[in-house]
Amino acid sequence: MEISGTLIEIKDPQFGQGKNGQWQKNEFIIETDGQYPKKVCLSAWGKTCEYLPSEIGCKLNVQFDVESREYNGRWYTELRAFKIEKLGGNKPATSQAQKQDAEYQNHVEERQSSAPFDEADLPF
Repeated sequence: MEISGTLIEIKDPQFGQGKNGQWQKNEFIIETDGQYPKKVCLSAWGKTCEYLPSEIGCKLNVQFDVESREYNGRWYTELRAFKIEKLGGNKPATSQAQKQDAEYQNHVEERQSSAPFDEADLPF
């Protein structure tokens, strides 16, 4: 799935230890455009957190997966971002920027082809 909007808030990163090692999660909120704008909270996990821009007010295009899980009879739904693109940032291409873009593209391809997330790593 995909959504576009303006970055309005970035929550503090969360860290933890699971059976597969250390994990990192960073939630961020975007507001969609249109006649009836909606605020949407998404989460970035692991390496995807590195690609979250720090500038509040920038336009983003986010590709994400929707996941729901049950815990103690209650269901929790999460929008898990796997690709975050800053829109309108036409910057000149440099070798460093090209290298970062290639690394990011590799990360996205790994994420899209990886096994489903293991719920045993969740803190609850």
